[in-house]
Amino acid sequence: MRYIIIGAGAVGGAVGGRLAEAGHDVVLVARGAQYAALRDRGLRLVTPDGPRTHRLPTVDGPEALGELRAGDVLVLAVKTQDSVAALDTWGPAPVAGGGTAAERLPLFCAQNGVEGQRLALRRFRRVYGVCVWLPATFVEPGVVSAAGTPLTGILHLGRFPHGTDDTARAVAADLAASRIEAPVVADVTRWQYAKLLANLANAIEAVGGVIGSEDGVALHDRVRAEGEAVLAASGIAYASAEEQKEARADKIRLVPLGGSERDGSERGGGSSWQSLTRGTGTIEADYLNGEIALLGRLHGVPTPLNDLLQRLANDFAREHRPAGSMPMSELVRLADDAAAAATAAAPVAADDAGASAS
Repeated sequence: MRYIIIGAGAVGGAVGGRLAEAGHDVVLVARGAQYAALRDRGLRLVTPDGPRTHRLPTVDGPEALGELRAGDVLVLAVKTQDSVAALDTWGPAPVAGGGTAAERLPLFCAQNGVEGQRLALRRFRRVYGVCVWLPATFVEPGVVSAAGTPLTGILHLGRFPHGTDDTARAVAADLAASRIEAPVVADVTRWQYAKLLANLANAIEAVGGVIGSEDGVALHDRVRAEGEAVLAASGIAYASAEEQKEARADKIRLVPLGGSERDGSERGGGSSWQSLTRGTGTIEADYLNGEIALLGRLHGVPTPLNDLLQRLANDFAREHRPAGSMPMSELVRLADDAAAAATAAAPVAADDAGASAS
């Protein structure tokens, strides 16, 4: 199989680099400065094993490859907000022997949240969900660091919306030989929703910095509790803390890699923090905190804290504000105000509903 990594950033670069090291055929897909760096200098992958440079085929679209191969596997690793553009570009790509990528090729969505695979299933016939546990950093074009050892990551795989098949098992075997454990599960969304709850903290970190203070930890707990309440009201199951602990065990231990923040070899923050640091102008909060906000509105559960974090994260990205530049005390104050306003508005909303019904 040939792996086409659509979005060779932190996760895509780490997965593509590890697959290449294990002898697999890999093509990297990137754009802008990342495309130029990968094309001209190769992928510099920094891990606890040391830095290595991989000179891999790099393209900015399917046209550069001509016809795709019948055995190609597409790995969608762009941020969710970039999914539609990537799917529109790669879905119609012709495959040798007839048909298009959307009709014939498997697409693995290695992304945070759950929306990317929903978008993919509108276009692609064979979509696979991936629950990504892979600590990686991408802040400098051409450089990706992955500080996990002995495993680089754990990627739960499964057909979306449910089920397993031989393709998932074959990809899992290739990943396992590349220092990435890949359990094949029939209920991949249950693992993804558990990861989504953890990713609600991404916006806190992106806006207010490292969540280390007592106030920061308390805010994180409140935001997560809001998410748990929404999932309960929605009837959405997610893997328990015990299941996640058992799955991870001591398989991924983060070690300092040295080097400067600029070359990406020290992990400064998660994916949302990295987006702000790179100044992309976009952030994935609409598909993390925004997923909780959406479900809350659908099921009548207030989500003032996630609403606030979604808005602030988008403001930071749009205005190119530095990552972590809001004092945590100010963020906590805004969260308290948002929660108080939601509490005060709740009885009014109930009265209005009653008046309308009468």
